[in-house]
Amino acid sequence: MCGRFNLIATSDTIIEHFRLKRLPKYRTDYNIPPGQKILNIVQLEDGSNKSVYLHWGLIPSWSKDAKIANRLINARAETLADKPSFRAAYSKRRCLIPATGFYEWQQTEIGKQPYHVHFPDSRLFAFAGLWEHWTNGDETIYSCTIITCPALAPVSDIHERMPVIINPENYGDWLNKQAFEIDVLAFDQTFSYLQMELTPISQHVNNPVHNDEACIHPIQLAH
Repeated sequence: MCGRFNLIATSDTIIEHFRLKRLPKYRTDYNIPPGQKILNIVQLEDGSNKSVYLHWGLIPSWSKDAKIANRLINARAETLADKPSFRAAYSKRRCLIPATGFYEWQQTEIGKQPYHVHFPDSRLFAFAGLWEHWTNGDETIYSCTIITCPALAPVSDIHERMPVIINPENYGDWLNKQAFEIDVLAFDQTFSYLQMELTPISQHVNNPVHNDEACIHPIQLAH
C-alpha cells in the first residue's frame, strides 16, 4: 500500500514539471498522511493541466457515508475496472499526485522499520491516482486515491505492494479525458523503481504530526 509520502519540491519545480499556469497556496510537506487535502494534477477540457487540493481517501459518489474514505486511500490496479468504488473514476477521473518520496515499513523481529523510497537526486515524480466528487445535501467533497500494484525490486524486499508511478512521458496519456480504457499496469514501472533507493530512517516518521527534515534523515541499521 501507500499510506504516507512527502512532497518537498519547490513550487517553481512543480509548476515547470507539470506544465501548470500557477500553483495554489503550497508548502513543502515531509510527512503526508491520509485524511488531509493533498496536491493533485488534473486535466481540464482544453487539455491543459490544473493543480487542485483533494481529500486523500476516495469517497464514491454513491456512498451514503463519507467515512468510507478511511478505507479507500489506495486502489488496487488489478481490479480498478471491476470495483464499484473505483470503476467510474478509472474511466473518467484520473489524476497525478506529485511526490518526492514515500514511506514503507518492513516487519522485522524487533518491530517495523521505516524506509524512505526516493530517487537519489530527490527528483519530483507522480503517483497514478483517481478522483471523485461526493455530495450530501449542501456538503461536497472532492477526494482522491493512490493506485498500487504488486511490488517490484527494490520495494519487494520490504513490502508486497507499491504505488504506481507514471513517468513524465506518459502524463498526457494517463490524464487524457478522451481515453476511457487505459491499462495502468501497461505503464513501465521497472524503469523508475530500479533507479530508486530504499533508505532506512528513524521512527520519527511514524508520528504523522512530525513534519520536518528529520523524517527523511538516514540511519544505520544494526546488523
